[in-house]
Amino acid sequence: MQNDRQPLYMQIQDYFKDRIKNGSLQAGDKIPAEKELMEQFDVSRITVANALVQLAKDGWIYRIPGRGSFVSEPAAETSHVRPAETTAGAVSFEPSAPRPASTRKRMIGLIIPTMSDYFAIRLISGINRVLTERGYYLYIALSHNSIETEKALIQECLANDTAGLIIFPSDAETYNEEILSLKMSNYPFVLIDRYLAGVETNFVCTDGLNGARLALSHLWELGHRDIAICSDTPLPTITVSDRINGYMEGLKEHGTLINPAMILTDFKVDYSEIDPQHPLYRFIRNRMATAYITLNARLGVYLSTVAKQIGLRVPEDLSIVTFDDPSSGYGEFGTYTHISQSEERMGGEAAEILVDLLEGKARPAKYSKTVLEPKLVVRSSTGPVPPVS
Repeated sequence: MQNDRQPLYMQIQDYFKDRIKNGSLQAGDKIPAEKELMEQFDVSRITVANALVQLAKDGWIYRIPGRGSFVSEPAAETSHVRPAETTAGAVSFEPSAPRPASTRKRMIGLIIPTMSDYFAIRLISGINRVLTERGYYLYIALSHNSIETEKALIQECLANDTAGLIIFPSDAETYNEEILSLKMSNYPFVLIDRYLAGVETNFVCTDGLNGARLALSHLWELGHRDIAICSDTPLPTITVSDRINGYMEGLKEHGTLINPAMILTDFKVDYSEIDPQHPLYRFIRNRMATAYITLNARLGVYLSTVAKQIGLRVPEDLSIVTFDDPSSGYGEFGTYTHISQSEERMGGEAAEILVDLLEGKARPAKYSKTVLEPKLVVRSSTGPVPPVS
């Protein structure tokens, strides 16, 4: 900490580099926890995180989720990496045979919450197509929608020479500090499906506000007036906020008042069972709405299953519009009216932006912000409002 004119995170880096060079810290020694470093250097967590990320990126240390940061082996003895499964259940890295540096630099990491639906599969297909065409290869890590796992995966990717990252952020009330740290250190990354409000980054997403308006207008034209919109998580992500706002704007455009009771976002949904005591189950059973807009495809299928158990028919008794198509699209037509987000194109656009960043290709603006237009695809899960019995 000798040069006060240096940025604080660089001073922390130099401190550890000097200790490693003079032998005070040996290969395998553990670096103090972030909280200890914050107190030692009297700096913020983001400053400590930025310093550790850069030390890992430069090969001075390596980071293990749940255990901390450790001093790396000397460069000549350092073993390289291959994909493996971590104890946290997310894809990570572990030592294997050396791999040429030029190959390591061609690896792109995708951090995504799950691969439990066709939305994710189509997204990955678009990413992989572009990366293959441009000579890169894809490494996929699952965060299981946990912001802590997401942080750990970002750290691991940085520590293991990943050339760049595409990140589908987890649902969370606050921003992931590791993503903010990536921005501060000018590491190449692109956000996909959502963006960070008020934070300038590269991102590709679909206009969720307009998508909800399309869904609302379609149901309105079919005669529905009691239209509910529902999410499976109470977390106010930017994706949820945009779609709720689109729903409310659609109601205003049709000259009707907004009924807060029709905005169903204050609960979680356990997809492993159907609970008759769940608020959503009771809402459907009591026929509170004639139509539903679900903020993801999985929830739309769940509502259809609940309705069937209650004895209601889709679309005769209630209509459902989902965001994204629950069907594979391969050899099956699909039954759900949905808002298409052009997932393959979204993935391809994100990969193109990232590779251009890595190869130094100029773009019109400092940050590429691509917002795709959604499309309404009408299938058989929507129909005219049922007659009053």
